Amino acid sequence: MVVQTFSSQSENRFLKMDRDKAIEESGGTDLKLFYNKIQELHQSLSESFKNSFNRSLPFPDELLDRWKRAQNNGFGKGASIYDSSYIFGDVKVGENTWIGPFTILDGSGGLEIGSFCSISAGVQIYTHDTVKWALSSGKYQPKKDSVKIGDSCYIGPNVLIGKGVEIGSYSVIGTQSFVNKNIPPNSIAFGVPAKIVGEVVFEKGDILLKYFSKP
Repeated sequence: MVVQTFSSQSENRFLKMDRDKAIEESGGTDLKLFYNKIQELHQSLSESFKNSFNRSLPFPDELLDRWKRAQNNGFGKGASIYDSSYIFGDVKVGENTWIGPFTILDGSGGLEIGSFCSISAGVQIYTHDTVKWALSSGKYQPKKDSVKIGDSCYIGPNVLIGKGVEIGSYSVIGTQSFVNKNIPPNSIAFGVPAKIVGEVVFEKGDILLKYFSKP
């Protein structure tokens, strides 16, 4: 245990020495001052997020406004999207939809996401594939088909949604599922490929997740 601690401390010290040397060689005093200011800003923002929200974030997520990025991409009012998310092509998002970190929104074939959706971390939504392009050594063009997700849907972490799929409103897609066919409204679906295993029921002012059998 002592050896591991010493090794870790030594590695950190040498990394700092290498970084400082690289900064000095690249830009001298001005660059080092700028780097120190960035570090101070990061420390200040980190402490602020920790004290206010009890969370620690990567520097870009401390620095950049998720709601502003959504607004710049024409998303609906109140929608937000993390800096680590990728957006390609024609992507339409409704109001108050939350798009988590490390997501891929491929709108090359047209992608529409409704309002009040939760698109969890690591979700990948594709509206094209390059299977025949690869198999034909580039003779075929990528195949495209649109994807539509209705209002008030929960898409769990690391879900993959293939092209040509429509997910109805008020649906739940379980973690790490692969959705390659349409999901009707008010459905609970998960698996590889995703299968419908239950339904979302609105009953007496409550929301019930009813499974056809025990999950």
